[in-house]
Amino acid sequence: MNSYINAARPERWPRSLAIFVGTASFFLLNKEHAILSSWNVLLLRCLIIFLLTWAISTANYIINEVVDAPYDIHHPTKKNRPLIKGEIKKTPFLFLGLILSLSSLIIAFLFFNSGLFLSLFALLAAGFIYNVKPVRTKDIPFLDSISESANNPIRFLIGWFAFAQPQTLPPISLLLCWWAFGNFLMVAKRLSEFRFLKRDAGSYRASLKKYSKTSLVLGMGLSVVVFFTTFFYFALSFKLQSFYYLSPLLLFYFMIFFKQTLQKKEVMEEPEKLLKNPLFSSYTLFLVIIFFVSFLLDTINQ
Repeated sequence: MNSYINAARPERWPRSLAIFVGTASFFLLNKEHAILSSWNVLLLRCLIIFLLTWAISTANYIINEVVDAPYDIHHPTKKNRPLIKGEIKKTPFLFLGLILSLSSLIIAFLFFNSGLFLSLFALLAAGFIYNVKPVRTKDIPFLDSISESANNPIRFLIGWFAFAQPQTLPPISLLLCWWAFGNFLMVAKRLSEFRFLKRDAGSYRASLKKYSKTSLVLGMGLSVVVFFTTFFYFALSFKLQSFYYLSPLLLFYFMIFFKQTLQKKEVMEEPEKLLKNPLFSSYTLFLVIIFFVSFLLDTINQ
């Protein structure tokens, strides 16, 4: 049983917390809902949507584990994954993914609005598009990072529609901003792989055969430009003055990631591992707190 749990990648489960960026954004733009909401109901709803998102995300990890096995064998650490080593069976593992995804979608359909249900379905579909042939965008240069980072705005929508009605859509600028941050991390991940795996990079990830260090660095830079363009557009649209003051802190955050990407070790393979660094985790917490304070102090003006 431990091998099945390990194959479901528990180290990535915290990624589902990204949905709460969407939730926080909804309450930032609709403060009257935050005031009227019961904390008990709010926390219970957050817990449920986290579990629903976790179930879909885990199903996607299971799909990835199965279809990527022929490629992971060329990776120095991923070749030790349970499926490749024969510690688990493919059929029951896929069945587990089916149960998780169906359970999540059925609960969302029965007890939540159509916006949440469709967002969860989109998260599952994105996993198939990214991993499974004949599409498998994972093998197409730059489309691989673009499609993988689409999980960011999809998770945003899950957190948003957990409290918003389906007809209440978030600003496109926020979705693009959150996507650009994810794309920055995914391109950084590929640059780390490109540097770390060297000659074996193409055998592990087909898209790496057509990348160069220069093109990946440019991809990261373009992601930063898109992020700050949409970030400032959002702040300007809603007259959120504090967001302008926070931009240098965010730029420094990007610089930390960029520096780590250029290290010899494969530190960006799992970006969340950086949180094990006390300084990085403290700075991340500082950013969360400072944005929360801005949420309390800013007045939304359109």
